[in-house]
Amino acid sequence: MSIEQIALNPNKLVSFLNKPAADFTRKDIITFIEKNDIKMLNFRYVGGDGKLKLLNFIINDKKYLEKILSVGERVDGSSLFSYIETSSSDLYVVPRYRTAFVNPFSDVPAVDILCSYYDKNGEPLSIAPENIIRKAHAELKKSTGMELEALGELEFYISSELDKIYTIKPQKGYHESHPFAKWQLVRIEAMKLISEMGGRIKYGHSEVGNIDTNGDWEYVQHEIEFLPVNIEDAADQLVIAKWALREVAYKYGLEVSFAPKIFVGHAGSGLHIHSRLVKDGKNMMVNDSGELNDTAKKMIGGLLELAPSITAFGNVVPTSFLRLVPHQEAPTNICWGDSNRSVLVRVPLGWKGVNNMIFDANPKEKELFKDTMSSQTVELRSADGSANVYQLLAGIAVASRLGLESSTSLEKAQKSYVKGDVGKKHGMNLPQLPSSCYEAGEQLLKDRDCYEKCGIFPASIIDGIATQLKKYNDKNLSEKIFGDGDALMKLVKQYLHCG
Repeated sequence: MSIEQIALNPNKLVSFLNKPAADFTRKDIITFIEKNDIKMLNFRYVGGDGKLKLLNFIINDKKYLEKILSVGERVDGSSLFSYIETSSSDLYVVPRYRTAFVNPFSDVPAVDILCSYYDKNGEPLSIAPENIIRKAHAELKKSTGMELEALGELEFYISSELDKIYTIKPQKGYHESHPFAKWQLVRIEAMKLISEMGGRIKYGHSEVGNIDTNGDWEYVQHEIEFLPVNIEDAADQLVIAKWALREVAYKYGLEVSFAPKIFVGHAGSGLHIHSRLVKDGKNMMVNDSGELNDTAKKMIGGLLELAPSITAFGNVVPTSFLRLVPHQEAPTNICWGDSNRSVLVRVPLGWKGVNNMIFDANPKEKELFKDTMSSQTVELRSADGSANVYQLLAGIAVASRLGLESSTSLEKAQKSYVKGDVGKKHGMNLPQLPSSCYEAGEQLLKDRDCYEKCGIFPASIIDGIATQLKKYNDKNLSEKIFGDGDALMKLVKQYLHCG
């Protein structure tokens, strides 16, 4: 990180310490606390449900602060994870200094730090979300020499009383601005705070979903998209972003929902994941002319191969499969294509050969901006806000490694490429994603060897996830409740605050 980047970085610890977060030490954290009159230290860690948990420490003295920053604290693992016996449930949570940030919501001046879990022997907890993603990434790097970077497109709805001034138009909210876009201030305030907490945000905007309930209530959809970072950091910033959005909305007496479906017949909320393979500061998925190369196509082949079982991590409530239905932008067919929003894996525009645009827009501009890192990514479009993002990104890493190691992935990618509308031209000839949590669980068990290879996903996690998904017993759910408005509304409300 350059001096210029540090100066512009919104994280208060980065600017105060004048160093990148990756280089933070215990001494740095203590120095910031002492010099900024911080009164509380908060440990945060992700439970088995994918949500952030919290442990507060009042700072009594420097020795106590040194101790908790050095050795962490004990927690009850059986209350955090369903795969731990109460007879041996004690776990340690130990802070990762690079994740430290000033808590913008605390009335007491506080620094928060994300933690990792360790067992009684001081070993990383095998079932912990952050450990699974770390192992998946390590095996990918070991096998290929490349790192996996990712970013999430976090879509969400804000619900409020109906605003009768500049009324919303159903399904017409895409990139609208205030006053036609409602609750823009919530999104912007959250974006500011997420960036101060370490989130690398690309942009935010209103999304297409505008829902008028024909009563006194309305739902408006927004999106925040992030910049590519390594998959461990990508997962961290998504869970922090969800927490921040809920906190900001709560302040205004509003509800935020990341649920995959709010109302049937209206746009659902996805969690699209863009990813790219990087080595020595170079995007390894493009050739010298910026076109997608065989490395990228092999990766896509791996994503397509494991796509049915990846839904077990990325689509984990029954309403997920009210979003994944034919003839919508959400995918159902296992295929890929360029700039095509009806496919499972989309290759978005990557600024190939269009550097001259800036001179047309600005005739007096003389200097061309040069970036050594290609912006090209590939986008997996199946996941939604119910996902456990650590398991989801770990699954993407496993699939990417499978594709890069397999001798058949390139051929699979070539056969699965489509142009045009998938439903009209290709849908009948393509394999399908699962249509229920039950089917997703079955697919996970079918592919379990891929996920358990190298000890990445413990067998207990695979069994536990599959069991939970199959417990919903939601096969043919869409058909069962089709036309039953009360049953649909009850189902949606049940999972309104998933993820």
